[in-house]
Amino acid sequence: MRNGAGRTVVFDLDGTLADTSADLLASANACFRRLGHGDLLTPADALTAFHGGRAMLRLGFSRLGDWTEDMVDAEYPRLLCAYEGAICVHTTLYPGAVAAVEALRHRGFAVAICTNKPEGLAETLLRALGVRDMFAALVGADTLPTRKPDPAPYIASVQRAGGTVARSMLVGDTDTDRKTGRAAGVPVALVTFGPEGHTIARLEPDALLHHFDDLPDLAERLIP
Repeated sequence: MRNGAGRTVVFDLDGTLADTSADLLASANACFRRLGHGDLLTPADALTAFHGGRAMLRLGFSRLGDWTEDMVDAEYPRLLCAYEGAICVHTTLYPGAVAAVEALRHRGFAVAICTNKPEGLAETLLRALGVRDMFAALVGADTLPTRKPDPAPYIASVQRAGGTVARSMLVGDTDTDRKTGRAAGVPVALVTFGPEGHTIARLEPDALLHHFDDLPDLAERLIP
């Protein structure tokens, strides 16, 4: 959607729009089971899941004792394959996410996604959730040569949505998102309903988002 005013809200995906932790952990555990180790990760490891496949593999292997990056490299493609095959078994959008995006669009904001999930997997997931068409642009980890916290993917997501970087903001859930916003020179709101909960306040973002119901008014304040 083209937005004449140029105002744009960019969302991270995992841990911000959707709780993907259970399916991510399952994909890592599929690798460990194949190796004969059983499930090495539990729901308590959700925060690690949001740091990516390699982080999950490292954590699991560390629980076995000695491990190497070669072991992680060998299993990473298998993890991606397992995840792609069961990408939306347990994943759910956070409460109010769809209504918030619809409200933003109604108020004339463009909306986009900038994620460190590979673009193809992000496309697959958003379509499985039935919300891909709500977003004017999607930039993933492999869309450009760099990924967040480099500002280039964020800037591309705004521009592809028809927006103006100077009149945009990022909604995320990690320090990577905070650093991305700082690098791009835009305000950042971090959600408190994501993997870190209210402890995310330690990062001192421009705003904390406690529920998606509050986002449209927050965007009006941060992007006048």
